[in-house]
Amino acid sequence: MSTYPVDMSVKPEVEAFFDPATNTISYIVKDPSSNSCAIVDSVMDIDYAAGRITYEHADELIAYVQKNDLKLEWIIETHVHADHLSAAPYIQQKLGGKIGVGDKIMVVQDTFGKVFNEGTEFQRDGSQFDKLFVEGDTYTIGNMQAFAMYTPGHTPACMVHVMGDAAFVGDTLFMPDGGSARADFPGGDAGTLYDSIQKVLTLPDDMRLFMCHDYGPNGRDIAWETTVGEEKAHNIHVGGGKTKEEFVKFRTERDAQLDMPKLIIPSLQVNMRAGAVPTDKDGNPMLKVPVNAL
Repeated sequence: MSTYPVDMSVKPEVEAFFDPATNTISYIVKDPSSNSCAIVDSVMDIDYAAGRITYEHADELIAYVQKNDLKLEWIIETHVHADHLSAAPYIQQKLGGKIGVGDKIMVVQDTFGKVFNEGTEFQRDGSQFDKLFVEGDTYTIGNMQAFAMYTPGHTPACMVHVMGDAAFVGDTLFMPDGGSARADFPGGDAGTLYDSIQKVLTLPDDMRLFMCHDYGPNGRDIAWETTVGEEKAHNIHVGGGKTKEEFVKFRTERDAQLDMPKLIIPSLQVNMRAGAVPTDKDGNPMLKVPVNAL
């Protein structure tokens, strides 16, 4: 059983916002006993071919917070996403709140600081974020206690955030018929991912789990909420007692067939900066394309 401070009597109100361009689900999570809330895994829109950034998805989140007179306390990133850009600083500018990510962001910054040939002005100490979470860290959203679980494997900085009876799993797990995320990015590891998933599955069976992505496998409607019990029983990659060896073999073979995410190059540059777009020497927003580096 889990040794985490789980209080499932607290049932936050969870509002989901699906972004069809990146198949990402962002969440507004409200403390049931106050008007305080958190935003998990926001999205900034990009037309990569045109080099154009816009904020339609983030504006939806902002409008919801304002319409419902909520107080934004936290902007949580479950990890450094490789398939969408974070809108965290844009949202923070409009609504306040602290931007938080796992402390292993420093590993990611070091790795991709080299890939993108960032100069010494790029800080690799996580200082772009307001809070660096470590395993077991607790924090509050209004009166509701939340905590962070360290769940590496997909990336070195992945964390699952548990808020009352709801856990936001990032890319550590997909819906039962979606399985799990890839583990072949720099710093990823299939065996580590299996261990992290097993750790999540020690949470109570009735714990609600909220996905960061869904792709509607086999033509089903997009979905993003399941439970620990459902994942344990039915997840096609790890459920029903599948062994670590079975998982590692499958995941490694599957990852070798996958293309790089379409937005990995802009996403990593922006997300390792907490959602800030890098600039050139004249202060103009500018993205790099490293050749044959990923």
